[in-house]
Amino acid sequence: MPFDGIPIWAILLGTIALGLAGLEMGVLLGRSRQRRRYEKLESAGGMVAVMMGLLAFMLAFTFTAAANRHDARRALVVDEANAIETTWLRAGFLAEPYRADIRRLLQDYVDVRVKAANGEIELGEALRQSEGLHERMWAVAVDAGRKDAGSITIGLVVQSLNEVIDLHLKRVTAALRDRIPVAIWLTLYLLIVIGAVMMGLEIGQGRTRHFPLELAVAVSFSIVLVMIVDLDRPFEGLVDVSQQATVDLQTKLKNR
Repeated sequence: MPFDGIPIWAILLGTIALGLAGLEMGVLLGRSRQRRRYEKLESAGGMVAVMMGLLAFMLAFTFTAAANRHDARRALVVDEANAIETTWLRAGFLAEPYRADIRRLLQDYVDVRVKAANGEIELGEALRQSEGLHERMWAVAVDAGRKDAGSITIGLVVQSLNEVIDLHLKRVTAALRDRIPVAIWLTLYLLIVIGAVMMGLEIGQGRTRHFPLELAVAVSFSIVLVMIVDLDRPFEGLVDVSQQATVDLQTKLKNR
């Protein structure tokens, strides 16, 4: 995504500043109308309520979508760990040297996943190593299948290994490609600016201002939006995708 390079704290501060700037612009417009002795827009309050309701709806919709994606990523971690362990167990029925080769490559595969989760290697390098291990494991399975083409056991191993490869693609898709579209982000920010300007216009037509309340509104909407950003970024932020299932599997395989 084009905004992934921006730190989350910078997005929070920028969103608050954008909301306050919109409020201030609206206040200036409202006071300009007062100086020119224009009639007060009696319908401004209702329009502000409608705009804030629309913004709240869009935030709730986007938050739900981001939370569902986060849950899907977390479930895929568990599914992948189960698939790897199943392949490991089924490999025990293979003859040597295929059994040892498959299990060694699976251990290396889990190590790569854990290192990527801990930030010990870059994501691009982790993907390259993972896909390389896919090819090597598949080559071992093909070689074993050629030696005993009618073996049901080899068929089960191939089935579980294929599931491991499929889950890798699902995890990559969920983490890197299945993200909130840029158009939705632009829509949210546009609604924030328009809503802030309209609210400021209503405030500017009054006689008094309550800046702490205005700041509280800007901060509240900004926090919700930043939480959506956090959920949409699986590799950073306060709400991360737990890799504990993979870490536990790594420990289990090393102790066998």
